[in-house]
Parts: sequence; structure tokens; C-alpha cells
Amino acid sequence: MTSTTRPSRAMTVLVAAAALCATTATTAHAAGAHPASADRRAPRIVTDWARAWNGTDPQALGALFTVDGTYSDLGVGVTFHGRQEIAGWKARADSLIDNVHVTVRATHRDGDRVTVDAVYSGHLKGAPKPFAVPMTTLLDLDRSRCRITSDEDHYSLGTVLAQSGLPADWTPPGH
Repeated sequence: MTSTTRPSRAMTVLVAAAALCATTATTAHAAGAHPASADRRAPRIVTDWARAWNGTDPQALGALFTVDGTYSDLGVGVTFHGRQEIAGWKARADSLIDNVHVTVRATHRDGDRVTVDAVYSGHLKGAPKPFAVPMTTLLDLDRSRCRITSDEDHYSLGTVLAQSGLPADWTPPGH
């Protein structure tokens, strides 16, 4: 896996947290959105995306993207390009976080863009406590709405570390 930046201690922590992918403890209604704006049933690509995060095969996540798709973790400040780098992101998350899980709370689709509010939970290896943090993910889809062209994750790394019982400058052991 290659990324657009060289990993630092902070980035390694952020990568682990970002793996905490798609999270929002609030529903679209609680976030102030009109209940009618939230889809009652998540689009298939969102269901597949959550299943890939909850699974153990990193290639399953990468396969959901177009060949030139991008995955940006704004909490960490990194972007991955293409299926292999994106699959590598999932593999790294799995190596740093036990019991990684995405629970989709609400979705909203506007054309080729899907906003996903979810809860991403897990247990950072070496942390005294597990976490469950809110995150919003923006998925841009190809014209057929079958593949992801862009994924942007928005979350607070500080919240991940605080819930985990870790200091703000914590880095995973052995990384």
C-alpha cells in the first residue's frame, strides 16, 4: 500500500481511527435533517460498503471502487488512490483495530452522492477501552451507481482516542 503522504506516528493513529470509518451516533433526524430526507432503505452500495468494512477480506472494500477511485480520510489527512491502496487501508485498519464494525444509521441520496451517517466501533489494540464514534461519509458514485468513485470520511480522531482511554499523542504498539 502506498499513500500520498509518508506515515508518521500521528498518521498511524489516525489510520487506525479512520478505519473506524463511517460513523455517526446521530440519525439524520437528530442531526436536524427532515425525516423524509433519510432513505428508509440504504442503497445497495452502502450495504455492500458496510459489509466490506465489517468483513475480513480487505479486497472486498477495494472492489467497491472504480479503478481510479479515491478514499480520503479527513480526520487523518490521507488519501488513497485505486483499489489496491484502498484495500490496503482496510487491511491496516484490521491490523490495528479489533472488532471493527460499521452500523449504518441513516442515508441520504442526492443523484450520484450518498451521505452515510453511521457508528464505527472497535477496540484499538493496546487501548484500555473500546470506542464507538460518530462519522459521516460522503460517497460519490459512478453513473451506474454501482461503484464508488470517491469516499470522504469525516470524524474526530480526538473522540476516538478519548473514548479508547488513550492520550492524544498515542501511537499503536509496534507501528
